[in-house]
Amino acid sequence: MGTLKLNLPTILTLSRIVLIPFFVVTVYRYPFIGALVFGIASITDFLDGYLARRSGQITKFGIIMDPIADKFLIITALIVLVDMERLPAWIAIVLIVRDFLITALRVVALSRDIVIPAEMGGKLKTTAQITSILCLVLMGSIFQIDLYDVGIVFIWVALVLAVVSGVKYTLFFWRSI
Repeated sequence: MGTLKLNLPTILTLSRIVLIPFFVVTVYRYPFIGALVFGIASITDFLDGYLARRSGQITKFGIIMDPIADKFLIITALIVLVDMERLPAWIAIVLIVRDFLITALRVVALSRDIVIPAEMGGKLKTTAQITSILCLVLMGSIFQIDLYDVGIVFIWVALVLAVVSGVKYTLFFWRSI
């Protein structure tokens, strides 16, 4: 497990960060294009880990950078949704604080050569967040279909999963050190 190798999984991880400004610039005026950019960036989150595991290209840089890139994308989208008045600020704050705390735990654990693997609840939380964000961005953009209620249901699912998986990650961390 090396530290920094520019391979396809790493390029996909870094592309997620590069796509963030394009999402922000487009989403307000062209929600469909913003959702498309966000969707592409989200797909890289699933692909980079899969490809790294499949090809044996797992690096410490990737282990650290992948969740950070994911958090940057999700946090940016949550802030945009609050700004667009499509998401209550307190929900965004809870999700953002949880993500910072878990990312910090992972970095501290990695510094002690402890890898905290992604947990199914965390993966489901991320999927619910991505689905929610896409629905809330697109709200009435697709054939005038109102996706707001669907988006709110998914954000509540994400919120519950965030708390539950956050507790699991924290317990795993304390047991490992």
